[in-house]
Amino acid sequence: MKTSFVLSIALGIIQIVAVAIVWFVLGQAGVFDSINSMLSDVIGGEGNSFDITTYFGTSRVIGFTMLAAVLNVVLLTALSTLAAFLYNLAATLLGGIEVTWAEDR
Repeated sequence: MKTSFVLSIALGIIQIVAVAIVWFVLGQAGVFDSINSMLSDVIGGEGNSFDITTYFGTSRVIGFTMLAAVLNVVLLTALSTLAAFLYNLAATLLGGIEVTWAEDR
């Protein structure tokens, strides 16, 4: 359980950093500006300016990613602990697999 918890914490941090990097790259590439201009054309008119960052801002996206990372940590820790328990139970009942190394002569 301890190992799966530490590994899931590491995966959560990786997830948050990856989303932040992708979000920054998309912003620098001008993807959000093109989405804004396309949606302004679809909505119609020059008076209706649309800004996607009001709905999907950086803080909102990072916050949602942190929430997803926390849920992933809890679920991954619980599921890997359950899987390890079931494996150990099956290995105890069935005898497991014994691997031996032999030297070739």
